[in-house]
Amino acid sequence: MRAWKAITVTAIGALLTACGPPQVQQDGPAEDESTGTLRVWLFDEATRGPKQTTVDEAVARFEAEHQGVQVDVQYIPVDTRSERFTGAFNDPASAPDVAEYGNTDVAGYVAAGGLADLTDQLGQWPEAADLDESVLETAKVDGKVYGVPWYTGIRALYYRTDVFDELGLKPPRTTAELVDTAQRIREARPDLYGISVGGKYHYALMPFIWAAGGDIARQDGGTWKSTVDHPAAREGVATYSSLISGGACPREQCADMTGSQAVQAFASGKAAMTIGGDFNRAAVEAGAAGGKYAVVPLPGKTDGSIAPAFAGGNMLGVLKSSKRATLAKEFVQLLAGKEYQRKMYDAMGNLPTFTDVQQELAAGDPAVAPFVQTLQAGTRFVPTTDGWSKIDAQGVLPTMVQQVITGTSVEEATSGAAEQMNSAFEGR
Repeated sequence: MRAWKAITVTAIGALLTACGPPQVQQDGPAEDESTGTLRVWLFDEATRGPKQTTVDEAVARFEAEHQGVQVDVQYIPVDTRSERFTGAFNDPASAPDVAEYGNTDVAGYVAAGGLADLTDQLGQWPEAADLDESVLETAKVDGKVYGVPWYTGIRALYYRTDVFDELGLKPPRTTAELVDTAQRIREARPDLYGISVGGKYHYALMPFIWAAGGDIARQDGGTWKSTVDHPAAREGVATYSSLISGGACPREQCADMTGSQAVQAFASGKAAMTIGGDFNRAAVEAGAAGGKYAVVPLPGKTDGSIAPAFAGGNMLGVLKSSKRATLAKEFVQLLAGKEYQRKMYDAMGNLPTFTDVQQELAAGDPAVAPFVQTLQAGTRFVPTTDGWSKIDAQGVLPTMVQQVITGTSVEEATSGAAEQMNSAFEGR
């Protein structure tokens, strides 16, 4: 049997069905075949070509190094992943050996008993020592690793350099300066949003909570409890909501705005600032803001600090039902390793999860530097429990923000959100 060297996975987000993940057999198969067909599920892309070219190269290399092995890659729509994985967990015969999934999916998939525990193998893989610690945390449930981060997605502050030059402004260095700058721009240039954010953009909300010293939820005695109603979290909610209720992003347009809509407003030239990801650069470049923007880390509460960003991203992992577990782990090691993370960056702009590779890219591409700086300043994540999928599906945090925007007190809105969250956690 080949000794495999280890891996870890990360993703941008996914939901299980509202009724929760199915319970399946917890023990993997006794077989560990070294030949035959290795089945792989990867997420499809709007433009699949660059991704498929890179994956095909890795597949050809793997097959050449493993005689008698064929790798069958299927590209599945992201929108149908919940149904596909639920079916795979219930019917191992239809399941892949290797799969790509979002890091927010991990807790639910682990609760379903569908993912292999890769913890013991990490120490056998030299490259694993360079995985970004905060990103690796998103692959863990109860301290065990259930995937290898394939790429990560980090958000920072985009701003229009022409507008800032016109108004004599500098990029804000604190969250308070951010609010003030956005309002000043709106007053001086009423044709622009001071900043495009949204009531339904909870990945932009979270850094404000974390920067204020708050959190979404914390574990207490092994059980998750909401903390959005704690003073520091309330401060962050109030600051973020004021960007809309204060008019920098007009309530009529921004209360229902999602993250993608917020970024599109900036890209199309309607806003002077937005909170966007490294994965949004192509859209911004293609829009009216292209060539007239720059990016800095989203500022924190104190001067010069960086607000912790949500660590989004996708992972590669092994299903517990795989009859080719060693081959599956070796394939993940190849495709999620440093060489092919670099190739995926070149092909798609996906930010690698190894700190040394990140530093190399930042040195060679100044546009990447703010995202790497944000990442290496420390990121945060959502509660690692399958209860989070219910909270996310119910839109608890967006509803909370929208209530504040429309006049509900921060205390009342956060208390209601905390109650809903604790009901979803249900002792988890």
